[in-house]
Amino acid sequence: MQVETHKSSQATKPAKNKMTMDEKLNALRAGGVLGSNDGILTVVGVLFSVAAATTNSFTIFIAGLSDLLACAFSMASGEYASVSTQKDTEKAAVAKEEQLLQTNFEDEVKVVQQYYIAKGVTPATALAIAQDLMAKKPLETIVDVKYDIKLGHYMNPWDAAFASLFSAAAGGIFPLAAITLLPDAIKWPGTILAVCVSVALTGYLSAKLGKGNVKVAVIRNILVGIITIIIHYGIGKLF
Repeated sequence: MQVETHKSSQATKPAKNKMTMDEKLNALRAGGVLGSNDGILTVVGVLFSVAAATTNSFTIFIAGLSDLLACAFSMASGEYASVSTQKDTEKAAVAKEEQLLQTNFEDEVKVVQQYYIAKGVTPATALAIAQDLMAKKPLETIVDVKYDIKLGHYMNPWDAAFASLFSAAAGGIFPLAAITLLPDAIKWPGTILAVCVSVALTGYLSAKLGKGNVKVAVIRNILVGIITIIIHYGIGKLF
């Protein structure tokens, strides 16, 4: 038992691991692609609301720029808080399991055994697997089995925050640039086209990274973009 306890205490200070490919793709999808999509829709909503109420180009630009910055910083702070909470929760779970390994090692082995039995392995074989894994990497094994946590793979809250900040800002720039730079004759259709192309791209990337239906994701994003334009333009006209 002393051997297992020693190993578990060593495992509490794992080497800083690089993110796995799945973790990188999930982070890119959540912070990058979806952040860009939010940036596009929030900015275009403000642009069309204000543009429906005034034709002053400078007023429209300032309103859109203000919303772009507010959206970017709001998403960054939200992502920072979310990832920090997740990281703290995972670390608390790891600390709890470290204590259980020291005080109740046999029950932890049984948990791993039951995990493999549930996967269709015979009890005897499951016990042998559990004992072998728990003898080599007890803490890493138990947190993976109980919580699906990869020991040492904690996402950096600051990385998540900056990813959301820049992705939301980058997404919002497309409609803002279109409505600001395009000639008056094609300003509105050009901005609508820019929005549709942008949200179609984010839908495509999101589906690819999430292994979803690309066609459905693209169509859904375009429809949401058009509905956003209609609602906010209508609100601007109403008031």
